[in-house]
Amino acid sequence: MFQFAYIEYSAWLGVIPLLGILFYYSWFRKNRLLIRFAGRQMLPGLISSVSASKRLTKQVLLLFASLFLVFTLMRPQGNPVEKTVTKRGRDLVFVVDVSRSMLAEDLKPNRLGRARQIISDVVSILEGDRIGLLVFAGSTAIKSPLTLDYNYFLNVLNNIGPNDVSRGGTLLGDAIRTVSDRLFYDQDNKYRDIIIITDGEDHESFPVEAAQAAAKRGIRIHTVGLGDPDGSNIPIRDAGSYNLLKHQNQTVKSKLDESTLKKIAEVSHGIFVPVRTNLVDLADLYRDYIAVAEKRETESKESRIWSELFQFFLGVAILLLMCEVLISDKNTRFSSSS
Repeated sequence: MFQFAYIEYSAWLGVIPLLGILFYYSWFRKNRLLIRFAGRQMLPGLISSVSASKRLTKQVLLLFASLFLVFTLMRPQGNPVEKTVTKRGRDLVFVVDVSRSMLAEDLKPNRLGRARQIISDVVSILEGDRIGLLVFAGSTAIKSPLTLDYNYFLNVLNNIGPNDVSRGGTLLGDAIRTVSDRLFYDQDNKYRDIIIITDGEDHESFPVEAAQAAAKRGIRIHTVGLGDPDGSNIPIRDAGSYNLLKHQNQTVKSKLDESTLKKIAEVSHGIFVPVRTNLVDLADLYRDYIAVAEKRETESKESRIWSELFQFFLGVAILLLMCEVLISDKNTRFSSSS
């Protein structure tokens, strides 16, 4: 069996006849100019030093070399072998704070924008983990169930914001309970992690107690703290205007609450990452604490593995180009007689 992996590159095959037409036009135009310059009677003497057959051979070699280069781009494959491919991984849910405090600009572009970036960094290195997404503020919203479709997940992630939840605030405990009950509903599954990304300001929903309950079910919670511990203003942009969030005529400052996030991670056997206003690669957390943990089989299916054959086509193209370079279009009989 044989196939081209990138059949869309077959459009380049249309260039080959165009090259042939270009070569013919070049030869025809050159002859016309020589006839105009010297006349038909003197033309044989002017072109006798050039072998027409050799020049034609060189042009044919170039055409076939171009043809094989296009075949190389199309990535030819053959000799398929049926194999069972098994993916192993854990279930990982990202819990993202989308309250107005995450719009503070002590990180660029803001806390929420940085959260999207560091989650994308983790997703880029995943290979077999199912991932889900929940956003929260004063209420929670499941944006993505557990999935292996990372492109779908990233599309959802790039569009999250404060408007995804119906109430303001930061009820972190409710978010943990929602993940435990609605996304991690399989009680026998012990391969589960939560990564919470927030500024941690929550004094109402008992987040530490929620983390303890999750830990009893075998769920590990890792917390990532974004924001300035000393506080940062919260911008409000509306119709081109820029204002700061105020409460009772006092400018509201959002502070990173590290103590709560540390406790959540400690009671659930997770890791606390104090990003604050620094640059951080959350992929390191995944590699060091999640990727190395015990995994379960997430997907097993029959797959057809093809052998790559592009090397043969590339080799033929290179050989043809070398032959074209080595062949001289000089007329050897003319050279010897002179």
